[in-house]
Amino acid sequence: MGRPSDYKTKQKEQILSFIKSKKDVHVTASDIVMFLSRENTPVGTATVYRYLDKLVSQGVIRKYTMDEKMSACYQYIGDAEKCREHFHLKCIDCGALIHIDCDYMKSLNAHILEHHGFKVDNSRTVLYGRCSDCEEKKNN
Repeated sequence: MGRPSDYKTKQKEQILSFIKSKKDVHVTASDIVMFLSRENTPVGTATVYRYLDKLVSQGVIRKYTMDEKMSACYQYIGDAEKCREHFHLKCIDCGALIHIDCDYMKSLNAHILEHHGFKVDNSRTVLYGRCSDCEEKKNN
């Protein structure tokens, strides 16, 4: 059996691996705790939150907070500096995250800055709604 620090390193590796595998959707700390439990590597929720906070501060993952009543969600961004420069769409049904990197949205940023004196922080900009697949399911 390894040393306790080895075990914690294994947990961290599994957490990061799980988040990377879900890079197109947001995950919660609860999702991670359940995953680790299924992998026979149980870890406390507080420990997961501490590691997530560290990954956020390192710029490896992004934290989304929808409101005070819901748990924060996290998304892997790694070294994707470009991901900090565009808008995101989040499906409220399936959780899909869509990256919007188009000229129209860039012009929206420029308009807001020029006409309203406000610089948008795209690392925190998420528009919520339904993706086309979920909207189609809802209407059928």
